[in-house]
Amino acid sequence: MSGQPEQPDERPEDDAELENEAEQNDAEAPADPLVELQAKADENWDRYLRAAAETENVRKRVTRDVENARRYALENFGREVLAVKDSLEMGIQAGDKADVETLLAGKEATLKMLTATLERFGIEELDPEGEPFDPEFHEAMTMQPSADMEPGSVLTVIQKGYSLNGRLLRPAMVVVAAEPPPSDD
Repeated sequence: MSGQPEQPDERPEDDAELENEAEQNDAEAPADPLVELQAKADENWDRYLRAAAETENVRKRVTRDVENARRYALENFGREVLAVKDSLEMGIQAGDKADVETLLAGKEATLKMLTATLERFGIEELDPEGEPFDPEFHEAMTMQPSADMEPGSVLTVIQKGYSLNGRLLRPAMVVVAAEPPPSDD
């Protein structure tokens, strides 16, 4: 025997520890990479189906909202115009018993009501008399020589124009001032 102490070959406790460690590593490592990839693919497919369904629901909702907006866009305007119609009907019914001044006052009140209704909905009157001619908002019917007005300005409005929130609905029909003919002085 030698003078060194004997070392045991391996202790049983160390073997058990190594086996437990190996089992833990096996549990942490994927059992089968194909199963893991299939689970990930299934999860992605599920996400895709949900996203596609949500997109379809949003598309249907937007289509329905646009259709309702188109169908009922004039609802508030129609309700306001009905008040003007009622006023006109009352004026016609009162026509048999009323004098001319009363009828004229009723017509003026109805016109004010209609004008206020149009303004509430963004419809503005274009009455460009005296303003420079603008082909985007005015339609020249004729030109007339004028010594009083600057050439190229609106001399007379034949029919008023209208715009809706700045967008032309109907151009104003106008007579445009032209250079006066030279005088023979």
